[in-house]
Amino acid sequence: MAHSQEHAGTTYAELLRGVAADRPDAIALAFPGDQLTYRELIAHGETRARELRALGVARGDTFGILLPNSLRLVELLVGAALVGAVAVPINTRLKPAELAHICRDGRLRALFTTGAIGDHVDVRALLHDALPGLADAPDPLRLAIDGFDELAAIVADGAGPGFVDAGLLARLAEAQPVPSPADHPDPDDPLLIMYTSGTTAHPKGCVTRNGSLVDNAVATAERFGIPADDRWWDPLPMFHMGAILLMSAVLSRGATFISTERFDADEAFDLFERYRPTVLYPLFPTITLTLLHHERFATTRFDAVRVVTNVSPADIQRAVQAAFPDAVLISAYGMTELCGTLAYSRLDDSLEQRTTTCGHLLPGWEARIIDPDSGDVLAPGVRGELIARGPNLFDGYFHDPGQTAAAIDGDGWFHTGDLCSIDADGLLLFHGRLKDVLKVGGENVSALEVESFLATHPAIKLAQVVGVPDDRLVEVPAAFVELAPGASLTEDEVLDYCRGQIARFKAPRHVRFVTEWPMSSTKVQKFRLRDTLLAELTDG
Repeated sequence: MAHSQEHAGTTYAELLRGVAADRPDAIALAFPGDQLTYRELIAHGETRARELRALGVARGDTFGILLPNSLRLVELLVGAALVGAVAVPINTRLKPAELAHICRDGRLRALFTTGAIGDHVDVRALLHDALPGLADAPDPLRLAIDGFDELAAIVADGAGPGFVDAGLLARLAEAQPVPSPADHPDPDDPLLIMYTSGTTAHPKGCVTRNGSLVDNAVATAERFGIPADDRWWDPLPMFHMGAILLMSAVLSRGATFISTERFDADEAFDLFERYRPTVLYPLFPTITLTLLHHERFATTRFDAVRVVTNVSPADIQRAVQAAFPDAVLISAYGMTELCGTLAYSRLDDSLEQRTTTCGHLLPGWEARIIDPDSGDVLAPGVRGELIARGPNLFDGYFHDPGQTAAAIDGDGWFHTGDLCSIDADGLLLFHGRLKDVLKVGGENVSALEVESFLATHPAIKLAQVVGVPDDRLVEVPAAFVELAPGASLTEDEVLDYCRGQIARFKAPRHVRFVTEWPMSSTKVQKFRLRDTLLAELTDG
């Protein structure tokens, strides 16, 4: 806790400048084919800060980052921290309507992207669909698109209708001053807006302060006991707090954070052989089990690995621990609103504790289990809704006081909507979700968002979405559909309607048609829909 107090009241920029002064030539970030020292990270961040200023992005303004994991993405985060701008990392798997919502709801002043993501995503075409009128904009440095009043510029690699070429921006930035410590924001100023799906029809922007990210990162570094020579491999996407928080924890200690544009098993093993990481942070079984079942696993040296982090049922956790006998497997619990992570296992917890619980709260956090109906606090071991509060709780949903008030009560407790318990030793256990949100391969998926999209089909009267187990993705969406009178539709036609319109991970994997709904007095009983489908799939 002493280390946390040392950084109390510190901004993200101040933290990184301090580490860079102490360890200028240490490797901060490593990607396949490229890496940055701490000295270079600050220098490149200053360049990105000047680019933000050249686009008119001032302190407190929001800007989007539609990029895969990359040095450039991290540099933009650092640039935001240096000048007090607010970065909005955007899921690269989203479709036009979803991108349009974030551009509008996030009030983005600028957007940084690339020409293509992977081999299949044409980003320019995607944004032209999302922002009608972009291709016809006469001045890409002063966009004026109906419905997106704040958006002034979109930066991409190479010229194109409506886009600012990254090379041109670099030249414009040369006229801007280099940011100094006097330009740093306050610890209470926002640094990030992370969009997360909940029970609403559209993702909501979670506002995270500078000081919150610093404090939770430092507390995480303490929990893991990160030394300066640690080398962390984390392939999680940087539009998730699971990557940004852990990267920040690693950077806070002057250690090395190893990542990749997107998870690829062969590339991961190449990185393992080159950097011999000391910590593996796949976190989700979709990644962890892919590694364990890969043909190169048996021939790869993992003797440097001291910690592996994974979140799974106990039987999978035990299998992962057995696969890394010389390392300590730990678990976690978190969400975006909780600055990424609320609890981690401790390295000295027993095997039983580390494989069956989510661990202990990080310093500064409080948690309770309440009866979701009465609000009464429940005894240790009793299941109920998890509520939590602490100085690193998110500041609320961006420009949405109604949703914020619905999530954070008058005493400052955030209601997670998750079914949990806390045992007599203070260890947190996760038992499922109370709220209508699916977890598909690590991605939050709002059932209401998918239902709202399906309802736009003229043949669909009502759709209800539930989650069903999946061996690879843990959980996948299944849709129950009631057709409009006289309409006809097949399962394949429903799936085709989703294809290319909503992100693939949100699209239903199963479709069933109903004429009557199982009802309580007022609501569809989704658990009965799920049970019916599970029985069918099990029998099949």
